[in-house]
Amino acid sequence: MQKKTLEAVVAGLTCLDFTPVFITPEVEEIGQILIPSKTVFMGNADIHAGGCVSNTGLAMCKFGVNARLMGKVGDDDLGKIVLQQYSNYTTTENMIISQKEGTAYSVVLAPAGIDRIFLHYPGGNDTFGPEDIDYELVEKARLFHFGYPPAMYRMYKEDGRELIEIFKRVKALNVVTSLDTCGIDERAEVGQADWQKILKNVMPYLDIFVPSAEELCYMLDKDRFKEWKQRAGGKDMASVLNTSDVKPLADTLLSFGAKIILIKCGSAGLYFATNTQEVLDGIGEDFLPIVNGWGSISHFARSFKPRKVLSATGAGDTCIAAFLTAILKGYPWEKCVDFAAASGASCVETYDALGGLLSFEELERKIEAGWERN
Repeated sequence: MQKKTLEAVVAGLTCLDFTPVFITPEVEEIGQILIPSKTVFMGNADIHAGGCVSNTGLAMCKFGVNARLMGKVGDDDLGKIVLQQYSNYTTTENMIISQKEGTAYSVVLAPAGIDRIFLHYPGGNDTFGPEDIDYELVEKARLFHFGYPPAMYRMYKEDGRELIEIFKRVKALNVVTSLDTCGIDERAEVGQADWQKILKNVMPYLDIFVPSAEELCYMLDKDRFKEWKQRAGGKDMASVLNTSDVKPLADTLLSFGAKIILIKCGSAGLYFATNTQEVLDGIGEDFLPIVNGWGSISHFARSFKPRKVLSATGAGDTCIAAFLTAILKGYPWEKCVDFAAASGASCVETYDALGGLLSFEELERKIEAGWERN
């Protein structure tokens, strides 16, 4: 086995997030604010690199992980901002600067009282493919994490053929693999993809899967998703979920061969599940001492209460960054899950994904001091 000189490679969707700060009172629906011909006075705007590569990758760097980032930006002003922000944490030499596509961006509308709305331009993410991965570098890493295939055209077309190719090639390098997803536009082409088939086919090459409950439910059980939507009545879907809602989805993934699952359930918390120890032992010898004794676990961890909630932008990504970092550092599964939940709660206290993050030592002190849970 090649000596691992790098802890992680984080690849996938890269963009720039514009978050206009709403100063309006809490509302129940966006139509109470965005009314034709009305001027809405706003606070300052927060502009930060976004997407999985930015949020999860940079958060892992901030947690002390030796990580490299692989994504695609345009040769434009937005791309320069993204790369400048990356350079504050790690090298940008593995980022692709495209001369054909512009840098992806998201306008994040996050007024108090309702879930976020994203206005997204995909840019170079739609042309990102297997040839954009530096496999020689990946082979030197202990962990390969990929994020947001539902927002990257080549990753979901043809039943996810190229996504599966990436994971198959990476797994053959004796690298532990991890995958995150993102929201799916039901009316767009991505909403018609056979996601159950894609997940089933990628699972043999996947070790850690970290989706959100809503995304996973849409992928696996659209009838259940409709029921959740009706139950939520226009509010944040995650707020009405409980363990009995999420467990069947996790069980389906385990039947596909999933090894380690962490399902993000928003303000409710996190659902953690693992396959049998025999299946877990196939994760790779580097991680075997870490996951020994993790077999056949099912656990719901309630979220921690933040002091204030400014924006949920990046909360799921930084939660996953903490989870993956804790695994890399060899923590017991209980601490891996708690650090994930605690980082998500810390993240929502600021408008950007990284500003509110605390070290594991600081998180542990807060937890041991009796940090209240929801």
